[in-house]
Amino acid sequence: MKKKVLAAVLAATMVVGLTACGGSKDTTTTTTPDAETEETTDDAAAPAADASEMSFEIVSKGLQHQYWQAVKKGVEQKAAELGVTVNFVGPDSESNISQQVQQLESALNANPTAVGLAALDTESVKDLLQKAMDSNIPVIGFDSGVPGAPEGSVLANCSTDNYAAGALAAEKVYEAVKDQVANATAPVRVGVVAQDATSESVINRGLGFIDKFAELAKADGKTSNVVGNDKYIADSKAEKTDGADVVIDVRVPASVTSELSAADATALMNEKDTIAIYGSNEHSANAIITANENLNKCGVGEGKIVAAGFDSGAAQIQAVKDGVLLGSITQAPVAMGETLVQLLYDAASGNTAAVKDTDTGCQWYTAENCGDAEIAQNLYE
Repeated sequence: MKKKVLAAVLAATMVVGLTACGGSKDTTTTTTPDAETEETTDDAAAPAADASEMSFEIVSKGLQHQYWQAVKKGVEQKAAELGVTVNFVGPDSESNISQQVQQLESALNANPTAVGLAALDTESVKDLLQKAMDSNIPVIGFDSGVPGAPEGSVLANCSTDNYAAGALAAEKVYEAVKDQVANATAPVRVGVVAQDATSESVINRGLGFIDKFAELAKADGKTSNVVGNDKYIADSKAEKTDGADVVIDVRVPASVTSELSAADATALMNEKDTIAIYGSNEHSANAIITANENLNKCGVGEGKIVAAGFDSGAAQIQAVKDGVLLGSITQAPVAMGETLVQLLYDAASGNTAAVKDTDTGCQWYTAENCGDAEIAQNLYE
């Protein structure tokens, strides 16, 4: 049935509006021939795709974080609007690569109309992406997508520009510690707690922060060095200077557990020269919050470590409101889920002009603005 639908739609004339982050939803318009007046001419439009016959398999990085639940909410909302069937799955943890591979294999075996994928590890899914191409199943990436996927196997990606989002966090943190950096008589440390060194989204949020912070310090006449995790050291664009004025210390746990990440945050807070700390996703931000419950070192005021997070969740929102975190970067997870389903629909319908990479945006939220309508719609608990 899927192949019949796809074949029929390739000749159809479709005008479908994408749902952008924070934007209004366009009306989907389908042009089909009148059943009573249809002419057998070369330019006659074929019948439009029947949404009720479309099924989308969506494989996320997990379901344990509230972020993924918010993405799922957007997926389900858009699926209901379009009248398509969706199945949203994810591994038990974001380090369980083998489980995600099994889920993607099961998704393809279900012979769906299209697949959405946020890969934990691209190398592990390359053979399955080839299988999808061989089966004419379009694949759309979301969140971190599928970086380095075989050419033509992933048609588009919808996500936050994670590098730019990390840079925005650095700008806000640097503004808060600028005087400390300028007046320091000895090197100061800026901690980065990263969940992993394999996910493109997490890596880019870390690199965006690192590179921008080093850039801002350099503009003020200060040198920087990146230490800690080898992946971040190698991929950072920041100039690495021994004996630098600013040491950017990146900690990545051996496996993705709350306990290990909280231990990394604790270690960074206990360094006597630490002036700031940044968690590059909900997991890492919560690790900072957990560590601070015992240490009480983060906050506003003299002697306090300036802390910032990424994503949302009840604990992080409260930490921002309480002043434990200076602020956090929020994505638009519900809009991301909606955009993903729209892209899957467009790909399955043959509306290739609408299938393109889409930035779903980000915002910096603080205790002062988290109640604003524009911000609040992107916060989830």
